[in-house]
Amino acid sequence: MLKDGIVLKGNKDGLNVLIDMNKFENFDEMIEEFVQRLTLGKKFYKNATIKITTQLKEFNEKQIIILKDVLFEEFLIKDCIFEDREESKGKTFSGVYEGRTKFYRKTLRSGQVIRYPGNIVIIGDVNPGSEIYAGGNVIVLGNLMGNVHAGDSGNIKAIISAFRLQPRILQIANVMTRAPEDDEKPYYPEVARIKDGTIIVEPYLPNKFV
Repeated sequence: MLKDGIVLKGNKDGLNVLIDMNKFENFDEMIEEFVQRLTLGKKFYKNATIKITTQLKEFNEKQIIILKDVLFEEFLIKDCIFEDREESKGKTFSGVYEGRTKFYRKTLRSGQVIRYPGNIVIIGDVNPGSEIYAGGNVIVLGNLMGNVHAGDSGNIKAIISAFRLQPRILQIANVMTRAPEDDEKPYYPEVARIKDGTIIVEPYLPNKFV
């Protein structure tokens, strides 16, 4: 029996989804109903944009990835936007998982520019000559070699992370740095953040930035 914890509303670009986690015992119960609801209109969601509004603090990193993979793999959506229910009521954007999040499942080519007022997650590479501007965090599941600006609305808590972090220009809020010439980058994920007024880059450690 379907609960009333998931509300679907179509629009010209795709679908708005409101998920109330208080209506479910756990994440598994929610995802099962979510898939059941979407399956009823599966053919309409291909290449659509889905915006999900929910209590993002109730999700961990693994669950966000599972939810995203379901949407991309099973329903072939184009973009996925996450919005926190508290932010939609006027809460200030901050943190890694809070706020609106947009997923781009593609490689960013030279000359391409992405702008978004929340978090940006790129599932692919960011090539030299491309640019990213995010009001929140920038996460790249690939090589980051273009220019990137996180926290461009002044959010000094924003971070930039990638499997290989090697941008030409890296900026967080109003603090900017350039990649040194002939700098050899390590083959492990790194995170850039502001500390004591300057940008530092360090290895990614699970749970450190949650």
